[in-house]
Amino acid sequence: MRALIPTGNPETLTELGEVDLPTPQRHEALIRVTDIALNRADFLYLSDPSTTFRPGIDAAGVVAKAAADGSGPSEGSRVALHLPAGGGAAEYVAASADRLAVIPDNVDSASAAALPLGGLVAQRLLALAGPVKGRRILATGVGGGVGQVLIQLAVAEGAEITAVAAQGQPTDHMAALGAKIALDIDAVEDTAFDIVLESVGGDLGSKTAHKLRPGGQFLWFGQASGSPITLDFFRQVQGGASLTLRHFVYGDGDGSRDAQDMNALLDLASQGKLQVEIGRRDNWADADSLLKEMAAGHLRGKAVLSVG
Repeated sequence: MRALIPTGNPETLTELGEVDLPTPQRHEALIRVTDIALNRADFLYLSDPSTTFRPGIDAAGVVAKAAADGSGPSEGSRVALHLPAGGGAAEYVAASADRLAVIPDNVDSASAAALPLGGLVAQRLLALAGPVKGRRILATGVGGGVGQVLIQLAVAEGAEITAVAAQGQPTDHMAALGAKIALDIDAVEDTAFDIVLESVGGDLGSKTAHKLRPGGQFLWFGQASGSPITLDFFRQVQGGASLTLRHFVYGDGDGSRDAQDMNALLDLASQGKLQVEIGRRDNWADADSLLKEMAAGHLRGKAVLSVG
């Protein structure tokens, strides 16, 4: 069968190739994939010349053969897949029930494919932050898939969220979802934010810590710039602002909650309470160029590719 495979070449990160058809175990269903959504993680893994990673952390498809042990969706069901180890960018994949969520009839497969990773990160990040109603959030690196879900969930829960964006970065979609926009962290004079959600790193990420109120939370969930944050203990002391620093990893645990959490996100989408913006629809043969466009920050919303 055909699948996207790594090349080890930085000029062309991935290409269509032939791999073996998967043989499902008794607890796994065989899924015919129809759509895949690209994530920054796909780009990062493929950028390693020695990688064996096959792209496709998020996908949607149809159950071609239900699991032999009777678990999971029935044959013919449309499902969203979340495969942290990748491999979803293929004509067929095998997946266990805890990696599958049935797509409601009024949600299209492309939107369902675009939801899992970004939705799970946003959902679990806010859960870690605790009740956010009436609280003020400062967030970096939220222009993509995580951000669009995060902003909607935070606003729906009654939080006020300010998104820090770079000059030239598309921001109108974030504003339309209810976020305030800050194009210069130094111009954010307020130091009364309850929560910082930081995923950029470097100078920008470091400065956000000084925007917290005393006792605020700093939740660190990424390092998109490639540069680490630097926190100056003495500057924090002089500013009088204590803080709680938490390192967030969305996949903590065994993944058994994934299907339950994806079902909750798809239910919100079905009710019209959660929108998934797809910035580009294309064929999977164009995956390499879209990965590079996404990594450069030129893509608004998610990139979803049709298989076949």
